[in-house]
Amino acid sequence: MRNSAIIIVDMLYDFIDGSLACLNAEKAVESCRDFLHKTVSVDDFDENGIADTIPVMFVCDHHPADHCSFRENGGVWPPHCVAGTRGAQIHEDLLPYVNEDLIFHKGCDNNCEQYSGFEGKSDADQTMDEILGLLGISDVYVCGIATEYCVKNTATDLKKAGYKVHILKDALAYVNEDGHNKTLSEMAAEGIEIK
Repeated sequence: MRNSAIIIVDMLYDFIDGSLACLNAEKAVESCRDFLHKTVSVDDFDENGIADTIPVMFVCDHHPADHCSFRENGGVWPPHCVAGTRGAQIHEDLLPYVNEDLIFHKGCDNNCEQYSGFEGKSDADQTMDEILGLLGISDVYVCGIATEYCVKNTATDLKKAGYKVHILKDALAYVNEDGHNKTLSEMAAEGIEIK
């Protein structure tokens, strides 16, 4: 897995057991954790939390309380992943793999809906594409929640930017199973590898 990175999309409590809990979420987290355990040893991290092997990037919804995507503001979703709440936190099983410099927050602007992690920014105001380029990454392994929305948009943008994209299908959660399966087929048709 040389020149590879792992991208974990929205494995946040509101999508696991909260206001927008998705199907297969707990199993997806478990599968993701197992993949990380096999691929990236926690012992590979230095004192700054930087992995000597494969970088692990987290994409996180990070909304203000009055975000435009919320129903009461004319959006389609219940309030979710509000900054500073438990619902916006990464699942505790994945915390050993978190490096704060490789977290990309999206949906931070009240007036803008963002499904793709490609639109997110790190605390240093860097995009995922910038970091992947600096690290010389060619292959990305993507998992997370939800297949039909943020996973698909992130994976599609990565593919368009020239990365070889591999979807870890056992580590996905979804809004509904038909939508999940249809989205997997669509991504495969775009040349994204479903593993």
